[in-house]
Amino acid sequence: MTPDGLPLARAGFDRAADERATEGLLGSARADPATRVLALHGDAAPLAEPGRLHYVAPGEAADAAEWAFLGRDGSGAAVLTAVYDGAGDPPRVPAPAGWGSLRAIGGTLDAYDAGAFVAALSLGRWLLDAAHCPACGARTDTRDAGWSRHCPDCGRQHFPRTDPAVIVAITDAADERLLLGSNAMWGQDRYSCFAGFVEAGESLEAAVDREVREEAGVELSAVRYGGSQAWPYPRSLMLGFFATARDDAAARPDGEEIVQVRWFTRDEIGRALAGDGDVTLPGSSSIARRLIEAWHGTEGSAAR
Repeated sequence: MTPDGLPLARAGFDRAADERATEGLLGSARADPATRVLALHGDAAPLAEPGRLHYVAPGEAADAAEWAFLGRDGSGAAVLTAVYDGAGDPPRVPAPAGWGSLRAIGGTLDAYDAGAFVAALSLGRWLLDAAHCPACGARTDTRDAGWSRHCPDCGRQHFPRTDPAVIVAITDAADERLLLGSNAMWGQDRYSCFAGFVEAGESLEAAVDREVREEAGVELSAVRYGGSQAWPYPRSLMLGFFATARDDAAARPDGEEIVQVRWFTRDEIGRALAGDGDVTLPGSSSIARRLIEAWHGTEGSAAR
């Protein structure tokens, strides 16, 4: 499974990270009519049409937002984000085809839009949530064109936080069935791969083993890395794996987080992917969907 196969892992635009320390970068970019701005309201961005984001000129976005420099487009113009609190109605920013959330439309975007959206949302949520210093509580100042915060009281510098999480597609020994689970917070017909956060001092492989053992009662062998992508809900980096169950019959839900586990044949997964079955699978923007597709389809043979 390659980065090109993961909707939110594609490096579709130039982040121009070396420019972030440039004095006055945000101000000069906001004064340039060629600059493109991606507005965010909660986890949604304006659409030009289905599957394509709508960028606005700096003057079309209100000042009452958190601003950050995302990078440069193909012409060299600056790309900024203006991030608004998700409460209430969307800001008065042009949105010809309405607003779409990353969770819902991320899998339909091209590499450029997907890269800009996931960067803006990941950074924007931190800008809104981390306005005060976690060490002393003082209001922080934005630095590095939105990519860091400085505390004027204690002098500490803070950066966006990313929490690693593992997610794994589990097959039987014959590689003929896939084990999925249903979370207690979902409807009974919804199934996905098993996932969880990496704990302090824990390797990725150990986290995979622990999460699956806790949630599904299964011991694993042949754990293989599949790929990763950002998932800003709220600030995760999802690291995908494939693995094989040592004992198919040992699978059972923990009864708290996971209420059902089920082995699916390739035919059953194929029908579910086509929307013609008795289960609902994860949406197209998620790495869980791509792990399932990789196991089921032609990409899966290369990933395994």
